[in-house]
This record gives sequence, C-alpha cells and structure tokens, in this order.
Amino acid sequence: MGVGVNMALAVVKVVAGVVGHSFALIADGVESTGDVVSGLAVVWGLRIAVRPPDEDHPYGHGKAEPMAAVVVGLFLVAAALLIGAESIKLIRVPHELPAPFTLAVLAGVLAIKWSLSRYVGGIATELESTAVKADAWHHLSDALTSGFAFIGISVALIGGKGWEAADDWAALAGSCVILFNAWRQMKPAVLELSDASPDPSIEKKARTLACSIPGVLGTEKCFVRKVGFSFYIDLHVVVDGKMTVREGHAIAHAVKDQLLIDIPQVAEVLIHIEPEEELTMSTKCN
Repeated sequence: MGVGVNMALAVVKVVAGVVGHSFALIADGVESTGDVVSGLAVVWGLRIAVRPPDEDHPYGHGKAEPMAAVVVGLFLVAAALLIGAESIKLIRVPHELPAPFTLAVLAGVLAIKWSLSRYVGGIATELESTAVKADAWHHLSDALTSGFAFIGISVALIGGKGWEAADDWAALAGSCVILFNAWRQMKPAVLELSDASPDPSIEKKARTLACSIPGVLGTEKCFVRKVGFSFYIDLHVVVDGKMTVREGHAIAHAVKDQLLIDIPQVAEVLIHIEPEEELTMSTKCN
C-alpha cells in the first residue's frame, strides 16, 4: 500500500512542482520516488526474513529484515544530499514565484503521508519490525518535507517578489530533517546486525521465568539477541550440584519450555546448567 501511494504522490508532486515553479515540491516528489524503491526493499527484506531456518541458515533469515532497514536509510541519505545540493544552487539563482495551487497539493500530501506514517508505525510496533519501523519513519520524513515546503511556499507568496528563495530554503531545511531521520532509523538496524543486546526487558523476564521452575537456585549469564522478528536466548541456570545429569536435563527442558510459552517472540532457548558453587547474591533467585 505504501509503495502504491508513493508512486501516485511522486507523479503528482513532480508535475505540480514543474507547472507551479516550486523546487520544494519537486524535491518532495524526488523523495517520494526514493520511497518507492526503499518500500520495495522493505517488501524484499520481509519476504526473506519470514523464511524458516534451513541447513545454510540455522538461525533463520531474519537478518534480511534489518538489512532492508539499512537500505531504506541509505536511500534517505541519498535523497537528502540530492535535495540539499540542488536547494543551495537554486537559492543563488533568481526564479519565478511558486503558484498558489501548490499549497493545496502539499496540504493533501501532508495529510496522506502523516496518516500513512501512523498506520505503518502501528504495524511496526505490533510486529517489532525494524524494517517496517524504518518505512514508517520514511513516510514521516516525507510528511515533514511537505510541511517545510508548505511553509516555504507560503512565505514566498506572502512576501512576493524578492522572496522566491523561501521555497528553496524550505527544501534545504527538509533535507536536514531527512538526514536526521535516516540516522535515527539506521542506528537500531545496524545495532541489530551487529548483535547488540536488545530490550533488557526480555532478559529480565527470562530470568524471572527461570526462577519460577522448581530446582532452579539462580541464573547466571543471560545473552539475548534479535534475529528478524524473533529472539534467541542463551541462559545459564544454577542448580544443586549434587543432582544427577538426568535431573539437571529435566530442569533445563522445563526452563526452556516455560520461556517459549511465556515469551512468544522467542524462537529458541539454549540452557546451560551450572552447579551451586557458581551462585552469588546477584544471581540468586529471590
């Protein structure tokens, strides 16, 4: 849906910008064209990310999802640099005032993109998807660019002759916002690709659930990493050192099963059994 809307808006913006003598609107159209390409990248990333694990990818294909988010961010950076460079050039060159009808076009675009950003953002939160969240930010950046263009054109029309560059200054301001959004959305994707620790609430919940299993005296190391839509947990569980291997194995399975049931986002759990000598005040179950 996002790709379809962006294709339509890109055509409307560019045509209205050329006819109405507004570079801010043309720049907005160029950004929407980039949105089409980045949206297709998100679709590609999500389709690969949902594939099940195979022999070559035992942890699944989830890394394709943050990779798609990085691609979206790079398209944002390219669009921002292109718009910024062209804005600076046009600020120094006299040109016609924008046509008043371009304001109506921008008002419609702003409403559509803001609504689309909220809708896609809600889906991203529900799925905990980095790529879909990046796409939501992309829609928001487009709305912000349109907002700056609206202000710039308004200033140019109110000021009249001599204020034509307000339109170009608006496009330049919009490019700075786009750059900021690119950094904001690429950062979590890069962290996920580098296996940085995700939301600490997952680790806290895993430790609490492990301590609820009879025979578990405490938890030691706990490593959590996000792969696509899922989390993988490595957890060290402390038990009585005198129990048999079979008893320890049963406790490990009980902990694993509990985590998989109570934390739906978790795809796999690896439990390591530690003897009670490893127990400290900080790792002891309450």
